[in-house]
Amino acid sequence: MTVSHKDLIIVGLSGFGKEIYWLASRLGITVRGFLDDNPAVAGEKFCSASVLGGVKQWQEYSDCEFVIAIGNPRVRKKVHETMCIFGDPSFATLIDPGAVVMPEYVSIGPGSVICAGTICTVEVEIGAHVILNLNCTVGHETCIEDFATIAPMVAISGNVRIGQCAEVGTGASIRQGLTINGGAMIGMGSVLTKNVSENTVVFGSPARPIKLIEE
Repeated sequence: MTVSHKDLIIVGLSGFGKEIYWLASRLGITVRGFLDDNPAVAGEKFCSASVLGGVKQWQEYSDCEFVIAIGNPRVRKKVHETMCIFGDPSFATLIDPGAVVMPEYVSIGPGSVICAGTICTVEVEIGAHVILNLNCTVGHETCIEDFATIAPMVAISGNVRIGQCAEVGTGASIRQGLTINGGAMIGMGSVLTKNVSENTVVFGSPARPIKLIEE
């Protein structure tokens, strides 16, 4: 777990990108600007930071650290892969000062974001480029793999494994000891009582499979 002392470039000028700007300001980190491939936001400005160019232009700002502020885990992973084609960007790990995350009990990979109000307890492993949004709880011995997205107010019990690029919707609850396999999606407000297969969407209380996600 690291604390950034370099300027930050936020990849993605979206609503979540603006929240990352707010988080950086709470941490006292200067945001140099945004990178975004969407032509509709070219040259736009949020607070003191402007869109500086597209994702591939990150090399022009190699003295900065980056965070990919895109909620969709599959898109976030693709953007990361695109950036890494052109070199070895440095990714910041951002932990809001209002989160309860003690480094002796929690490991966090580069590029991950822990938002305000989130609590991680003990022996928690969080991979790279994970988003843990506002007011989540993560119980003991839980592993959240790379590029997973955990929406606000999700309750994760102990001994849970959440696979790469999985997405857990707002307000979902996950029973202890379960596995959510890679690419799965848990609908908002769902109560998860069984394991979830890869690339499967589940919803409800208790949550049941409703469809498969096609790659």
